[in-house]
Amino acid sequence: MKSFLERIADDRPLLYDGGFGTELFARGIELANSALANELYPDIVRDIHFDYIEAGSEVVGTNTFVASFPHLEMAGKDASESEGLIRLSVEHARTAIERSGKDVYLAGSIGPLPGAIEADSGDTEFGIANSIARDAHERVGTTLAEGGVDFFCVETMFSANEAALAVDVLRQFDLPIAVNQTYKYTKDRATGEIVYKTDWGHSAADLLEILAAGLGGAQSGGRDLLEHVQVVGLNCGAESRRDEHTGMPYAITGIGQLKRALDARGEARKRMMAYPNAGRARLDDQHRTYYANTPDEMAACVPDLLEAGAYFIGGCCGTGVAHIRAFRDAMDRAAA
Repeated sequence: MKSFLERIADDRPLLYDGGFGTELFARGIELANSALANELYPDIVRDIHFDYIEAGSEVVGTNTFVASFPHLEMAGKDASESEGLIRLSVEHARTAIERSGKDVYLAGSIGPLPGAIEADSGDTEFGIANSIARDAHERVGTTLAEGGVDFFCVETMFSANEAALAVDVLRQFDLPIAVNQTYKYTKDRATGEIVYKTDWGHSAADLLEILAAGLGGAQSGGRDLLEHVQVVGLNCGAESRRDEHTGMPYAITGIGQLKRALDARGEARKRMMAYPNAGRARLDDQHRTYYANTPDEMAACVPDLLEAGAYFIGGCCGTGVAHIRAFRDAMDRAAA
């Protein structure tokens, strides 16, 4: 099996997995923190990974999106439980990969902390101190690296500053890094141009600038953090009013904006990643959340997403095994 860096030197696109929490919910599991499933429901965690692989995923992510100690404390758990849950997550994913008998890469999932960090809020009364944020990301990164993940996937970042801080911490492990922000629709009042930005007002171009300048409260000494990132992209998508800026349309527009930002910096060699929600979140008659985009509806947009420049394609909230299977078929047809 090629190393992850060797594989992404190949122009054949890669299929990521879909929403992990979505599959937990589909199997009747609802927890205050999804990382607890690694200990409470190990067989189901392994089965979810295996099912995604069987559906065609060439990369799966660990169930560690909310495994940091600040997240566990919010769920009423002891911070010391974090390391064990992360270790289990890697073991479960590796067991599923071995069971499949396929060549599958393992991404170490690292989500945002549960609140603004000091670098964005400007203080530690409202925000999480930068030092605590660094410690939290380092603990997750250390355990994932020791477990043997192939690369880190920093995802659903609402802040380019937190993304930069995470990259500054993770670069010490000498593993490839992917960074994904989550965006909302915004419109430039002066030009009328649609520009996707995070909750903290960071566009794709801002992310690249903050990484390259070593900013974001990362205390990197001005080092270029962008050189440590091999993959950049977007995931999730929190737009609540505009269907045309959710799901696959969101991913296509966002990848287009990211590509222009990369080209402007002379960074066209970096791979791009997109794994959106299954459209806009809605409530059914029982007030349960669901996502309206079907596997076939999303898969129909896969060729356009590839044409826009996405190298990694997958799904986030609301996407499940059936979506990934449909994506696999669409990617195979596009390659034929």
